[in-house]
Formats: sequence, structure tokens, C-alpha cells
Amino acid sequence: MRPMYSSSLFSLKSGLFRWLAVLSLSVFLAACGGGGGDSGNSSVSSGGSSGSGGSSGSGGSSSGTPNAQPIASTASNTVPITVGPGAQNFVNIPNVTVTVCAPGTSVCQTIDNIQVDTGSYGLRLASDAAAQIITNLPINQSTSGGQLAQCTQFADGFTWGTVRTADVKIGGETASAIPVQVVGDLADSTVPASGCINGSNESTSRQLGANGILGVGVSATDCGAACANAATSNYYSCPSGTNCSQTAVAVANQVVNPVTKFAVNNNGVIVQLPPVTSSAASVTGTLVFGIGTQSNNTLGSATSYRSTAFGNLSGTYKGASVTTIVDSGSNGLFFSDSSLPACTTTFTDFYCPVNSTALSATVIGLNGTSGTVNFTVANAKTLAGSGTNYALNGLAGAIGSFPTLFDFGLPFFFGRYVYFGFGTNGNAPFVAF
Repeated sequence: MRPMYSSSLFSLKSGLFRWLAVLSLSVFLAACGGGGGDSGNSSVSSGGSSGSGGSSGSGGSSSGTPNAQPIASTASNTVPITVGPGAQNFVNIPNVTVTVCAPGTSVCQTIDNIQVDTGSYGLRLASDAAAQIITNLPINQSTSGGQLAQCTQFADGFTWGTVRTADVKIGGETASAIPVQVVGDLADSTVPASGCINGSNESTSRQLGANGILGVGVSATDCGAACANAATSNYYSCPSGTNCSQTAVAVANQVVNPVTKFAVNNNGVIVQLPPVTSSAASVTGTLVFGIGTQSNNTLGSATSYRSTAFGNLSGTYKGASVTTIVDSGSNGLFFSDSSLPACTTTFTDFYCPVNSTALSATVIGLNGTSGTVNFTVANAKTLAGSGTNYALNGLAGAIGSFPTLFDFGLPFFFGRYVYFGFGTNGNAPFVAF
């Protein structure tokens, strides 16, 4: 999930491109950035079915300051999202509470501070945070009979751990007997010598910045066809939990986006966060399950942008073409702009303009829909100056190794309803706002 930059713990986090620059307010600024799919193979897929993916106007524009208020999280297809100190005092981390149960039983653990990530797919639990339940979750077996494990790689590091079966309850919804990843339950010595060496092993809640990650992006599974082939798979067979080797895993047995396994409200999610003028100690929003399945999740007048199978859009920024992602797992806006001064101390991967700077970028969907998004870049050191505010609007930073990527991270979500339509049941994947 995030590259570790010396003591400042900067990183970007999300799917293929998932950095975490985390602000541990006592000392560090950190941010989560990201995009794409969990595996390197899936993130470059051009994906997408031929459907329209929801209503798609010929164009859209996001002008002025977004000021939508989230609906009450009282219906069974909703759960509160909190952006606050969370599990590890990192800024701009949207968290929900998830209950994980042994399949078909009432043996459960409720785990708070699970990060909502629209740039990845599937539930991943930090083993230290889920210690009460993981021994009750059966470890899945590979076709050769070894324990099934997964190395989920990101731009900055990887998660390594077993794949287990669990019942997952979020709000009033349940996904029964689904594959999830438990992170950090295998010894470091079992990490494969090849194919799982990108950055550091993020095996604890401290390293993840949360007690787990709830990947609710547009894909149903975290790897897809690539992992059905052992040569390109990020899954491993570990006889007796050791001597792990790559193995093929059928799509149906891969770690799955839990929402796709809900009974009815399973075709998408809506992330709703309140507006934040500059910074706030914490804010509460709503994660809504389903799109067009209930009276509280209609698409309404939102403009829909069809995406690739793993959520990528295109666009332009200052006349240059960019790959665009909309990723709640990134705690800032991440893009390359040499005209914006970087912070000179501590927060050197973030921008520190003297005055807040108004900018815009164009978003383009595979269906030809285009729209303009206006946004503001604020001084990261000023935003973090109080040491007690965890919801920071205008937080932005450089994209580093991905100069043609534009990552609309969490600040984009403040004051908006952002829809993620899943590429399931013949539907085209889409992002709408």
C-alpha cells in the first residue's frame, strides 16, 4: 500500500497505485493515495462491458464548492463513515465498522476503523486487529491441498497472508461465506522470494494505517482472469503454511468485493461525505449499498463515466492527457505539477503553495462523457498545523513515479455523492458524481 519515505512515513495507497501518506498528527503527515486494481495484472486491464453503466449524460461539470450532505445512515443498506483519528491517527482515512463471523455461526468479532477503499477490491483484515476471530475462520485450500495465501502488491509495498472464509456483515447487509485475506498471519520467512518483493511487508494495523481495508471498487474480485493462471497469479499454495509457490485460483474463489455478495443491494456503492471548508477534527458520512435498488440510492442527476474493469478513467490536466482514478483510499489528491511548490520540511511529498490555489481537471469516461472538476490545493503544513484535525480538504501531493496519473483522493469526496457501479451481471463498470 504505501512507499515508506524515511521517518515521515509518506506513501500513496490504492489498488495498483495505492500510496499512503499518513499524517500521524503528533509527528508525521501521511497520505493514502491509490487507484487501479489490487494486482499488477488487473490494474492495467482495459476491461468494461458494452453497457452504458448507468445514466450517462453527454457532459458534466463540477463547478463551485461541493456542498452535498450525506443521508442519515439509518437504513439497512447504509453504514456510517467516519473520517477522524481512526486506528492510527492518520489523516483523511474514511473508516467503517465491519462484523466478521465464522461461517454460518454466531461466533463473531466487530472490528472498527476498517478503511473504505474504492481503489481496491475485497476485505483485508490486519491479523493483530482481528485476533479474536481469525482462529475461527477456516483457511482456504489451494487445488494442490496447501494453505491458500495471497501477496497483494501495491506501488509502495504488499500485504501477505492467508485467504480464509468468513461471513461479513456491514450495516444491515451480509455477505455469507466469502474469501477474505488475513494480513500478517504468516511469518515473514514465508514471503515468496520472487513475485512478492515490492516494498515492505505491511503486516500490522500500524503499517496499514487501519484495522483492515474494505475494497469496494468497481471490480468484483481482486485479480480476475490473471490469477486463474499460475504464472501470473498473486495467490500461493503453502503446504503446512510454508514453502509457498504460485498457484492458479479460479475467479469464483478469489478474494471478493463483499458488496457483490449482498442479497439485493449488490450492484454498487455510494460514498457520501459532508463538505469540509478547510479542516475539521472529524466528519461523519454514509456508505450506501446498491445503486437504483432502493429509494435512498438512486443515481439522480449524477453524471456517469464508464470506466475500465478496474476503475480507470482518462482525462486531461493543464492540457496533458492523464489516467484518472477516483479513490477514497488515497488521503490526498495526487498529481504532477511542477508549478506547485513542495513542502520544504517533513511533508516534502505534499504541496505547500503560499496561498490556496484553484485548479481544474477534465474527466473522460469510456462512453465519451466528459466533465470538469474544480478543486483547490492548500498548504499541507497549514492544514496539518492544529495537530488535532483529521479531515483535511485541499491536501494534495506529487505523484512520484506515475507522472501521467491523476488521483482524485479523499478531498474530492468531501461534499459529494460519488457512485461506483460494479462490472457485474453484464453491467459496465462506472464512476458517477
